[in-house]
Amino acid sequence: MGTQGRKIVGTDVDDLVKLLNKAFSDEWLAYYQYWIGSKVVRGPNKEAVIAELTLHATEELAHATLLTTRIIQLGGVPVTKPQDWYKLTNCGYDAPDDPFIVKVLEQNIKGEQCAIKSYNSLLKKTRDTDPVTYNMILTILSQEVEHEEDLQALLEDVNIIMKNK
Repeated sequence: MGTQGRKIVGTDVDDLVKLLNKAFSDEWLAYYQYWIGSKVVRGPNKEAVIAELTLHATEELAHATLLTTRIIQLGGVPVTKPQDWYKLTNCGYDAPDDPFIVKVLEQNIKGEQCAIKSYNSLLKKTRDTDPVTYNMILTILSQEVEHEEDLQALLEDVNIIMKNK
């Protein structure tokens, strides 16, 4: 942990670490939701959806890595027990028990909308107090917005396919 790096944070660092661990928990749950969804999804345009879900899973895992690095830089410890992800999550986890493509896409859109809301809140909290965390959150938020757009476009495509059958 860099002591000067921690000193420049103009907010309660322990509180910030708690919020980052909540986001970290969300990212791991999102990673798994995307990953398992890509394995079980069924329906029209399945291959395009599998490709997108797989890409998003990879990006959610990268977000967890960024959050881990920042938590450690701030002198914190990332959540070490997966069962704690459920206690800390902002956005929850929607198991793709119904593998129909529309349901899986809707679940993941809901997750992205929650992530956007959570990261926007973190962005506001760090805007004037922690430039390092702010820039990291801005990067993650940009990708979450892109994920929502990608999933909504895929859902529109699936709905058109189903309508024309």
